[in-house]
Amino acid sequence: KENCPNDEQRNTFEPLPFMQFLADNKFLGNKTGQGFYKKTGERDAKGRAISATSLSDGLPVVIGAVEKMSKSSLNGVDPQAMIDKYGADTVRLFSMFAAPPDQSLEWSETGVEGMHRFVKRIWRMVCEHTALGVPGSELDRAQLSATQKELHTQLHETIAKVNRDIGERLNFNTAIAAIMEFSNALSKFAETDANARALRQECFDAIVLMLAPITPHVCHSLWQQLGHTSLILDQPYPKADEQAMQRDSVVIAIQVNGKLRGQIEAAKSASNAELEQAARICASRHLEGMIEKKIIVVPGRLVNIVVVPNA
Repeated sequence: KENCPNDEQRNTFEPLPFMQFLADNKFLGNKTGQGFYKKTGERDAKGRAISATSLSDGLPVVIGAVEKMSKSSLNGVDPQAMIDKYGADTVRLFSMFAAPPDQSLEWSETGVEGMHRFVKRIWRMVCEHTALGVPGSELDRAQLSATQKELHTQLHETIAKVNRDIGERLNFNTAIAAIMEFSNALSKFAETDANARALRQECFDAIVLMLAPITPHVCHSLWQQLGHTSLILDQPYPKADEQAMQRDSVVIAIQVNGKLRGQIEAAKSASNAELEQAARICASRHLEGMIEKKIIVVPGRLVNIVVVPNA
């Protein structure tokens, strides 16, 4: 009682600095068909168990419908088994990627295996990059080739999306998907000059920093492999460069009567007349035997050609 605050003291307490409340998700599994209560036998093409035996008596287990994991349903999954097999970072990455944190997550060992392949792929790409030595020069943005400029733009667009998805929306799954998509683009980048090597270094630094909160152990090692002597925990989260995201051209969707019929790449400065002409050429096959009634141009986004049959 002596340590309890009185009414006056209680009123002086400052509110807790919470900006948003997030209810965590629930894990789903097959009733009596998943978890440490049984030994899995056969699996289907998607890796789902289709036969199993009980660990207690060795009898066959009937695999039921997917439902919330619980003791009564005997469908819990021991995370330690997955950690021992794939590592804690992989299991954490799958949990963040499989579903938004406020929605249900259906457990899938196949999904865990997919995340493990992604982690190994990033590791392999970094090792191949550092095997040639850490670049000795900084990226010269003024000397970027067209391909290098496109990759540099994609990098900062990815950083912007990841910051927005995690920092504002708490959508870890879409943030991870954006990193995966960018890593695919990076794997196809084939230039090898000094500026290309510096660009790769910047890309790998950003990927490792973005993944560090989710896969800290792997990223700690990768950060050191990339030539850094400081701890990755002491590094700020990457921020997008607005100037780097500026594009000279945009992709315009071409529609005929509201249906997508193609895409064109046009200069940001292109006039409506130029976009209309390019749209007619792009959708020429769909305009045969039609009479053009009007054409709608949304600058930077789409061109919609409204037509009717030629009577």
